[in-house]
Amino acid sequence: MELKLFGSKSLSSGSEMMLSSPFLNSRQIMKVISQSCSCRGIVPRASYPSTSPTGTSALSQQDRPDSNSYGINGTQGSSSSPFLKSVRVLDAFDDEYDGVVVNPATLPSNPTVFAAALRSSMCHWKIKEGFQYHHAERSYVMMTYWIPDGPCLLPSNASHHVGVGSFVINDKDEVLVVQEKHSTPGLFGLWKIPTGFIHESEEIYTGAVREVKEETGVDTEFVEVVAFRHAQNVSFEKSDLFFVCILRPLSTEIMVDDLEIQAAKWMPLDEFVNQPLIQGDSMFKKIIEICIARLGKRYCGLSVHQLVSKFDGKTSSLYFNIVEDQNSDCQVN
Repeated sequence: MELKLFGSKSLSSGSEMMLSSPFLNSRQIMKVISQSCSCRGIVPRASYPSTSPTGTSALSQQDRPDSNSYGINGTQGSSSSPFLKSVRVLDAFDDEYDGVVVNPATLPSNPTVFAAALRSSMCHWKIKEGFQYHHAERSYVMMTYWIPDGPCLLPSNASHHVGVGSFVINDKDEVLVVQEKHSTPGLFGLWKIPTGFIHESEEIYTGAVREVKEETGVDTEFVEVVAFRHAQNVSFEKSDLFFVCILRPLSTEIMVDDLEIQAAKWMPLDEFVNQPLIQGDSMFKKIIEICIARLGKRYCGLSVHQLVSKFDGKTSSLYFNIVEDQNSDCQVN
């Protein structure tokens, strides 16, 4: 995680959310969809790009236009191995209706070459006519075009990464800590709690349990979220949400993940807290103080509750606390 006390992992791709906010009603969603247009093609099956009913579209890596594209004629397109060379744009001209007319005399005779050239040409024409890049994943590039006059109201690409840090403590007041194999010189020798990024479509509480298992081999169960940090311009200039969770250990044996972790152990709480790097940083120190306050029942965290909304009929996780006079293990000051 970018909060260096709690780990560091590279991220190769992000995730996107398009028109999925529960705070937009269905009428607002349909209004946005009806006023937008974009293009979608699937990778790489030698099929033509097609526009979906929702107006979303993507272009595969091989569909992307060559910046030095030129018309392809029958001779150039006769190769039986079209992907061994750059795919070119079909010879065409604009008509009086702002359409594109392809010169049939220069079409390649090989169907496979024609299909590849058509995909490349479609991408080139979309960019030329005002389509803009929206986001990219490993298998496609999403492009959109806003039809009405006025500012585009399509949601932007995903703006945040989500990470977790897991505070795991046993009945001996020992904290599960790790040392990362790769860290900055300023953090060398620091013992920190296990951390990592939440996967796409993964819950916060399951991601916290998974990260502890992957890095240390220890089985745990989620208890509560006790704090979260919001930071700007972190990885790839995206914002970052980092959730601090308390987990209960279900096992004690440690098996270190050799790819990411240098060492792991159960460390006495006092020794963990008194590390100079923790004591010298206000953010790190406050997070640990919150975790300790929760252990002393002087602070209430947020437990997870599964609820179904009529908005979409799906089960979602809502994090909140309920303090009752009886059976409560925390106090509110």
